[in-house]
Amino acid sequence: MEKIIFIDVDGTLCMPNGKVPNSASEAIKKARLSGHKVFLCTGRSKPELTEDILQIGFDGIIGAGGGYIEVQNNIIMHKRMPEAAVKEVINYFNQYEIGYYIESNDGLFGSDNCLETIVRQVTKGMEHQEEYDKAKSEFDWFEEILIESNKKVLDYSNVNKISFISNGHKYENVAKKFEELFQMHRTTVPQFGPESGEISIKGVDKQTAIEMILNHLKVDKKNTLAYGDGNNDLAMFAGVEYGVAMSNATPELKKIAKEITELAEQDGLANSFKRQQLI
Repeated sequence: MEKIIFIDVDGTLCMPNGKVPNSASEAIKKARLSGHKVFLCTGRSKPELTEDILQIGFDGIIGAGGGYIEVQNNIIMHKRMPEAAVKEVINYFNQYEIGYYIESNDGLFGSDNCLETIVRQVTKGMEHQEEYDKAKSEFDWFEEILIESNKKVLDYSNVNKISFISNGHKYENVAKKFEELFQMHRTTVPQFGPESGEISIKGVDKQTAIEMILNHLKVDKKNTLAYGDGNNDLAMFAGVEYGVAMSNATPELKKIAKEITELAEQDGLANSFKRQQLI
């Protein structure tokens, strides 16, 4: 029976260094050759999906935490944040010197202090130069996207999501300020720290996006699986029949998972595909 598989990116498909293990790449290719459909289901916007991810080959993408849906290279839904509200968020972040980046399908647009804040956060407490350089290098791909995007002009009417990086400003303060306007999530990138977060459109999540794809494909939920690790994947698991949590997943996600698999770097995705007889 053909299955529809939804896979989160950070902490699930990708290892902590942002790379996809060969075992996961090969497992996805084999599953698709066997007739299964595989979709990315991520908080990342499309410009954050690097070539080493996209070259694997997928049947579609759920991006921006459910705000963007692509099936077989056709866009079937794309929701954007209100322009005035985007500017309000930016003004607030600038006022408190909070590092942020704006996610658009045109690119990623970082604040002046974005990279500096990220480097400070991901290297916090590191005393040895080798350790510092390694941690910093894991975000080289992200820096390249920011540099390339900064050659463009941001279209404030084409914003998917805004992510912010902790600088000592409490997540709760940001959430309290914007929770009536937007959906608030703590960051899905552990290295950014617990006070960092994401601001997205209300009523948009991975579950609603999955339901839209299933309706588009005219397939039943009973033939669906999902792989994830974060609390934003709670909605993804609610949208499928069988949820698989990575061993690094949050306690909340593990609690509702029907299977817990190994870490990405321990071939967790490929091992589960074998157990589920997808390959």
